[in-house]
Amino acid sequence: MQIFVNGEGQAIDRPTDLSSLLQQLGYSGGTFAVAVNGDFVPRADYPRTEIKGGDTLDVVAPVVGG
Repeated sequence: MQIFVNGEGQAIDRPTDLSSLLQQLGYSGGTFAVAVNGDFVPRADYPRTEIKGGDTLDVVAPVVGG
């Protein structure tokens, strides 16, 4: 299955939850937010949010400086 993370295609074997997917992609701890198909997902909902083929994820982190 194909998903898109920050505009880049990623292959996943089967649907998974957002929390597991983020760990697989190397996102852990830190400060970031995730939008799935254009809707931001509260961090508490990551384990309950199913990611399936065709989904688009945007992982954003705050930028420091000015």
